[in-house]
Parts: sequence; C-alpha cells; structure tokens
Amino acid sequence: MTTLTEQAAAELIATRAVTPGMPGFVGIAVDLMLDPASAPTGRRALRHGFLDARSPRVMVVSGPPSPGLDVALRRMSDDLAASHRLVEQHRLTVLDQATDTVHPDGPEHALGTATAGVRVGLEAGIDGGGPLGAERRWALAHTVTPVLAAAFANAPLRHGRPTGWRSVRQALRRDRPVGPPAGSPRDGWSAYVMDARTAAGRTLREAIRAGARVTENDLQRHLAALRPPVAARGHLELDVADRQPEHGWRVPATVATVLLDDPRAAEEAWQATAHLTAEAGLWERVARDALTDPVLAAAARDCFVAAYGALARRGASRELRDEVAEFTERYVHRGRCPADDVLDQVTARP
Repeated sequence: MTTLTEQAAAELIATRAVTPGMPGFVGIAVDLMLDPASAPTGRRALRHGFLDARSPRVMVVSGPPSPGLDVALRRMSDDLAASHRLVEQHRLTVLDQATDTVHPDGPEHALGTATAGVRVGLEAGIDGGGPLGAERRWALAHTVTPVLAAAFANAPLRHGRPTGWRSVRQALRRDRPVGPPAGSPRDGWSAYVMDARTAAGRTLREAIRAGARVTENDLQRHLAALRPPVAARGHLELDVADRQPEHGWRVPATVATVLLDDPRAAEEAWQATAHLTAEAGLWERVARDALTDPVLAAAARDCFVAAYGALARRGASRELRDEVAEFTERYVHRGRCPADDVLDQVTARP
C-alpha cells in the first residue's frame, strides 16, 4: 500500500469525515462489559448487526443504520437478546456498570478496551445552516454530550470501592474542551485525528514526521481506536452514556437522537447547552459531580424536557415516553445519576 504523507493523511481524513445527509437514519452500538475478561474472539453476525470482541473485557453489539429511532431500538433489542444468550453459553456475566478495574488516571485509550458505553450514530446533516445543518449539528453534538454523560454516569467503583468519581470512564476525558475543534467539521476532525495519541504514546503526525511508513490501513486502525465523545465518521457518532443497567440503554439512545434530529428540540438543546463551552473543567465536573453540579443539572433538565416534547410530537410509543419520563423524574429532576444508586448500595453495606 502507498505510504501516506502528512498532507495526504490529513486530506483523506477530512474527505471522509462528513457525508451530508438529511437526519433520519439511526445506528446504535452497545458495549458489554464481561466478567471474567474472556470475550470469545471474532465477529458474529446477528439478526440485524454484529457482535465483535474489542478486547477480552469488552464486546460490542453494533446495529445497522436504521430508518428511524423505533426501528433502531427494535433491532438493537433483538441483537442484544441474542448476544446475551451467547455470553451465557460461555459462562460469562455482563456487568451493569461501565467499568470495574480502570484507574481514573489511566490512559484515554482504555475507553475502548476496558470500559463500556452506549453510542449513537446519526446523519451528519445537510449542507447549509439551521438546526439540521452539518455545522450546527457538529457543534450541538459537542455541547450536548457532556450533559448526557453526566445524566447517565454509571462507573463510580474500582475493584468494588468508591473512587471519588461518578464515572471513572468519563474521568479519562477530564482534560477535554467542550466545544468542537477549530474550523469546519472536516478540518476540525482531521486535526484531532492527526494529533490524537496512540497507545504507543505518539501522534499520527509525529509518527509521519519521524519517518514512519503510515499506510491507509494504519490510518483506519488509528481511526477505529479513537473514542472521543463526538466523532465524524461520515456520520456523527456520539458516545452518549456509560453502560446502563438492563434495558437502560434505550433512554440515552432515544434522548440523544431526538435532541439532534427533531428541529425544535435541537434549537431548545442548543439554547440549553451552547454556553457550556465557556465552563472551565466541565468534563472533569461531569465525571466527578455529574448532576450534583448545578450548571450541568440545569442543562440536563432543559434537555430532557425538550426530548420528551419531541417524542410526543413524533408520536413515539407510550412505553418509550414513559421510560424517558421515569428516568427524568428518578434522576434528572433530583440531581442524580445511576452511579448514585450504586454508591448508595455500597455505603449501605455493613
């Protein structure tokens, strides 16, 4: 394969970053955190998507792009049921939390190999302005994801003991800025990818400048290993939540989708979150304080109300609306997150 120059690599990343498209198609990926760390290797075809082993600790169920939220949720439910049966056949257990061994000061690449989350894939957006335009959606995705990450924080323990964080997983991101990288979505994503460190400790840009022979396959492996809160992979990929107990993955997938794809909800979410780019240390506050932080709590209340309104306008099922309403009442309106339930149980032990 041809060796890429620094300029060629950056241009290739930018070219593939954004494929304009009208919002509507939805993809969902749900990670399974396994105990013990003995994930069966290889890719398995499921009814709709695939089950892959990302590491001995983590398997990921990837749903296909689906025409609408309802179809995406139904397909993921089918594939998760099949995946759980397979896991049980190997005498493994799927943990309800997002991680159980990661140190909060660990390397960021541990996000992909030793933590579990919920990701949503959405169309990049249309050319031009407005709430469905690609540039606005790119910006909104960056301001909404920390709010959702706080609401769905669910990784407070390490080796069964409280860490001082509500999400050790999000603590790995605590030095990140909230806003998107400078420039257009294509240019900003390209610069991020080129300057993101690998497990070896150096960036792609540094490797090329040092004389490394980087091919397109090397570039694709680098891209696949990156786990930022928001990625431009032709479509938008939002890492919206820690692993949730049981069927709890449905709520973050639903809320993230309607906040970006419903024009009215997108405007309301932008009004609620645009100011967060000026908040110092916000990702650290997400990980440590979650919705006990008053700024994050206020933004979350507005976002969840906007999401529920969008579901009502779109004619979503009563079951789905009730799930979102129940989560909103149990956690968001009370300044809590699922990690608080875990911490309550741990402190209640004799």
